[in-house]
Amino acid sequence: MNPVPATRDRTAASGPGPVRLAAAGAAVVTVGAGLGLRAVGAGDAAKYGGDALYTVLVLALVVLAAPRVTPLRAAASALAISWAVEFLQLTAVPAELSRHSAVARLVLGSTFNPPDLFWYAVGAAAGWLVHAALGAAAGRSGPVSGRRRASGG
Repeated sequence: MNPVPATRDRTAASGPGPVRLAAAGAAVVTVGAGLGLRAVGAGDAAKYGGDALYTVLVLALVVLAAPRVTPLRAAASALAISWAVEFLQLTAVPAELSRHSAVARLVLGSTFNPPDLFWYAVGAAAGWLVHAALGAAAGRSGPVSGRRRASGG
């Protein structure tokens, strides 16, 4: 029997600091990738790639705010936020704010586009995969490896 109780919380041994640092780094890299894509990309690849990166950024911010969140909850939260912002575009609010602010245009967009909903899901799935893989790697290197030890394996 393992003398250290197993936990799903991968931050138990090291605290939330390293997770927050990784999430902040991921957010910076994602913003850079999104701005780079906008600068050099064109057409659907740039637009829909930006949609996916938007949700990856939201996921990184969710983890930054709540470092103990599971990958699935982080991805689901990021997807819900992205979809909420997209559906908000059915009102005049984002378009009006976007007319006055470049930041509002980047964060809120201005026009509802149904295919964006799919690409947000792609971004959430990609973010979930990375978050889960990093969590699994952190679990293997620390004294507690989450579900694997909790289930005896």
